[in-house]
Amino acid sequence: MSASATASAGQIPASPATAAPKIANRGAITACVILAVIMQALDTTIANIALPHIQGSVSASQDQINWVLTSYIVAAAIMTPPSGFLAARFGRKRLLLVSIIGFVIASMLCGMAQSLVQIVGFRLLQGVFGAALVPLAQSIMLDIYTPEERGGAMAIFGVAVMVGPVLGPVIGGWLTDHISWRWIFYINLPIGLIAMFGVMAFVTETKANAGARLDWLGFGMLSLAIGALQMFLDRGEQLDWFSSREIQLEALICACAFYIFLVHTFTGKDTFVKPRLFVDRNFTVGVVLMSSVGLSYYAAMALMTPYLQSLMGYPVVTAGLVMGPRGIGTMVCMFVVGRMVGKVDTRLLLLVGFGLTAWSLYDMTGWTPDVSQQRIIVTGFVQGSGLGFLFVPLTTVTFQTLDPSLRGDGTGLYNLSRNIGSSVGISMTSALLSENIQANHADIASHITPYNQALQVMARAKIIDPMSAAGQTMLDGLVTRQATIIAYIDDFKLMMLLTLAAMPLVFLLKRAARPPQMDHSAVME
Repeated sequence: MSASATASAGQIPASPATAAPKIANRGAITACVILAVIMQALDTTIANIALPHIQGSVSASQDQINWVLTSYIVAAAIMTPPSGFLAARFGRKRLLLVSIIGFVIASMLCGMAQSLVQIVGFRLLQGVFGAALVPLAQSIMLDIYTPEERGGAMAIFGVAVMVGPVLGPVIGGWLTDHISWRWIFYINLPIGLIAMFGVMAFVTETKANAGARLDWLGFGMLSLAIGALQMFLDRGEQLDWFSSREIQLEALICACAFYIFLVHTFTGKDTFVKPRLFVDRNFTVGVVLMSSVGLSYYAAMALMTPYLQSLMGYPVVTAGLVMGPRGIGTMVCMFVVGRMVGKVDTRLLLLVGFGLTAWSLYDMTGWTPDVSQQRIIVTGFVQGSGLGFLFVPLTTVTFQTLDPSLRGDGTGLYNLSRNIGSSVGISMTSALLSENIQANHADIASHITPYNQALQVMARAKIIDPMSAAGQTMLDGLVTRQATIIAYIDDFKLMMLLTLAAMPLVFLLKRAARPPQMDHSAVME
């Protein structure tokens, strides 16, 4: 593979020169890069649990506060593909140090933020600097272990990638409740400092390649299209969609940038995305399926936090604890399913994963604020298990028939599809939640009349006096609560339907005669 092809993929290749059987301080190097991975992985979920507290501190609305999540995801999605180019151009150790230092500084700025604009901007910086941490760490570990030892090394790497999302809600909940939500960002300081000094002391630098090239036009147009699309989705509901000039402009920028990107991709040479990737049916279907996985799973997580804390009144620590088993289900099933790949039809494993996800979302459509903690935990564990059944098999079948020379480019695009699906899902469900609350409130309120028998019963029982200001306020609160519950159910139902709609695509996948030897952890994060 050419240097430019590898660079455009965001996958940093192992250096043959450093893949020696004996590496000095190998344990210390492993610990340092694993710390960097855990720090980045923690921030994928640790902020979710504190969203209601952040919302109050920066005076944000329900749909606005999700920008804290989507800004980080979008920035990481855009900056992951060029990480290979940056490592080749400036040196891997140098890029890793800049990424760690930048991530820690951005984390501290997030903790000190005083407004919505500030925290969203600093979360963007977090995503920009954090994007390269996982591929760089993986590349270093592939270098310092022999081919025979890499299986165990990648198992350690996979655990590090998954332990962050598992511990994120628990640690975030404890810090928010006992200290402040700002400490979910400050916690990155000690972790980052240890990782930084360890990298400075033990990791060796790779040779910089001044001839490394990146398709800047393709990268720029795709980044512009993604950014405009995210602004369109995040701001649309607030500005009443196409009645706003801003939304019209963002839609136009997105369409034009994507058009230029497509024309350049199919007519240029050595482009950011290789058109030959989409000739492979498994890869094309796999990218679509991974987008749907990102959409349903991360959107559901974003909805769970305000549901538990705002509607059900859970303390932040309790909310974090009941969300923890979701990540445990993912981790357990990833290890189990990893042993089943190659022995059981991959398409069957995918159907089980989508089925578990759809069932969990179906169960959530029957939730009310009176739902038991046991049911929340069980449903979350099942939903996490569904993700565990999807990640490794979907990675395997997506790259199973892809030409090895295209695998690096495919990895970058595969990760990009998941991140974009996640950010679009969070923005879409947030916008629908706000719109449906208003529509449901108007619909329910239309039935609040003096002739409503239920209202007459409450008035006679002196539960609510609809003629007094206090009674009307209480009545409006009840209507808003019911409207919100129905809006959440509508969102859960939509995600369930989208998950079910993705299942038939599994049958378009074809099996290869011999599964390729590839590293599945390359696409775990």
